[in-house]
Amino acid sequence: MDRIFENKVALVTGASYGIGSATAIAFAQRGAKVIVADWIEDKAGTTLKGIKDAGSEGIFVHCDVSKDSDVKAMIDKIISTFGRIDFAFNNAGIEGNMASVQECTEENWDRTININLKGVWLCMKYEIPHMLPQGNGVVVNCSSVAGLNGFANLPAYVASKHGVVGLTKAAALENAQKGIRINAVCPGVIHTPMIDRVTGGDKIAEKQYTVMEPLGRMGTPVEIAEAVVWLCSGAASFVTGIAMPVDGGMIAG
Repeated sequence: MDRIFENKVALVTGASYGIGSATAIAFAQRGAKVIVADWIEDKAGTTLKGIKDAGSEGIFVHCDVSKDSDVKAMIDKIISTFGRIDFAFNNAGIEGNMASVQECTEENWDRTININLKGVWLCMKYEIPHMLPQGNGVVVNCSSVAGLNGFANLPAYVASKHGVVGLTKAAALENAQKGIRINAVCPGVIHTPMIDRVTGGDKIAEKQYTVMEPLGRMGTPVEIAEAVVWLCSGAASFVTGIAMPVDGGMIAG
């Protein structure tokens, strides 16, 4: 695999598992040094092992992206360790609890918005100032097909992911002439630990998600990772401010 990101530094939040883990390893396979950030550490060290096996360097940083002090400390750690930040995949997120608008609790609303939307804002707040002096950098924010379409009984999640799309567009326009590109990726139904939590591993429940996909299957974390690293690459040099579906055709339906 081409090591197109040699001597570059990539941050991935929510990187202990799922899409974040696959993306951290994909960056490493292309030569980047990778910061694995999450509020919970994978005790098996799967992501860091994948980075090492790819011949790159990685470190774990504990971070609750909903807390300003945690995000600032994370970015400070990156700069003190590597001296720069070239790519950021702001991926950390939760699904929250299923409930109708009128049954959604304030606690669920606040927690989901704080992690999924406020967390993306805080990450960009501290990432962009270190990219500006370099005159280059790429940010990819993780939204969802739920940031493009509505889904019943997920009001906080849908609102948060729509918010990520709007925030991404605003930040992209602010930085369009400063060498920094900012985009969002919008995954469809991806087979991750999040899906396993929702379905409990029940095959009938899993099928309900599979039939939502025109391609007839769930996506994989690696397929999202490939989209993220493409958006960060020179091949996407004229792409900024988009919300890119990687969704098996869900939005086309």
